[in-house]
This record gives sequence, structure tokens and C-alpha cells, in this order.
Amino acid sequence: MDSHENGLETATFAGGCFWCMEADFKKVEGVITVVSGYTGGHTVNPTYGEVCHGDTGHVEAVQVHYDPKKVSYEKLLDIFWRHVDPTDARGQFVDRGTQYRTAVFYHNDRQRELAEVSKQSLDRSGKFDSPIVTDILPLTTFYPAEDYHQDYHKKDPMQYRQYRLGSGRDRFIQKIWDTPEKGAEKGR
Repeated sequence: MDSHENGLETATFAGGCFWCMEADFKKVEGVITVVSGYTGGHTVNPTYGEVCHGDTGHVEAVQVHYDPKKVSYEKLLDIFWRHVDPTDARGQFVDRGTQYRTAVFYHNDRQRELAEVSKQSLDRSGKFDSPIVTDILPLTTFYPAEDYHQDYHKKDPMQYRQYRLGSGRDRFIQKIWDTPEKGAEKGR
């Protein structure tokens, strides 16, 4: 669903570890909820174990439900690009495999057009030495991940911080964007 009765809209992004993506988007003003899950594959109701093995075709992803009066889809795209390595087609940071690749899953033609323009702009920016390989794909079915994955950064903050620090994500973000991520390695 790309819009709700209450005026909210939905965006779906795959950026490697959904724990990290969820925590990053939850701190954005105008984001109401973020749900970790799986999309883009061929298995109905995949489990975490199945997705991790890479046999379902799904990626770890997040659905971001947001108030478009407070944050635009373009801003969410910008946040997405600044929290992934869009040049790595084989995973993200320590998480390797196609189930951790990056993708923008659009809900409608407007999102597709904005995502393509945003990707082209980033590719032309010279920010990266390699081409942007992030896929822009139509959203099919999004399956919420198991309950223990939702809000993982709050449920097990020590484990989350340890994973986040060891993953290399924040070092990469700081190196590429030349700004430290406030609270990134503190578990938010």
C-alpha cells in the first residue's frame, strides 16, 4: 500500500542489514513507523533463516511509513543513499550475498521517476569511483520480518551496537560523506 487513509505514504528500501536501516530511518522527523522485512523474492512468507541462506530471492528491506507533509520522498531517497554503499552489488559491508544488496522498491510511477533521477544524479556527482548499481524495482509483496527483528536496536542495544560497530557501515558513511553519523555507533 503506497498511501493510507490517514495521509501517510510508504517507501521501501533495501540497504543490507535491516536493523541498521530501520534505526537510521526511525530518527527522521516525519517518519511514523519503520518495519523490517523481506521483498523481491519468489517464496511466500519467507523466514529469516531462508532469506539469510539466499535461496528465496528476497532482500532484507524496510518499509518506511511517513507523513509527506513533514518529509518528502526525495529526502528519504537522500537518507537512503547516505547510509549504503550503492556501488556494491554483492552485499553491504560485512553482510555478503544478494539478500543484502541495495534496491529502491517503488510503489508508483512517481516514486520510480524520483528514484531514477536521484540515482542518476548520485552517479554523476563523482562521489563514488565506481558506478551506482542499486536496483530500482517495482514493489511486489513485502513480508514483515519476525517480531524479534522489529526495533532490534532497542530490544538488544548491546548486540546491535556491537554489530553496527563491527560492520564497517558507519566508517564507510563517514569516509564517503565526510560527516560523522551522530549516535550511529551509540545505538541511537
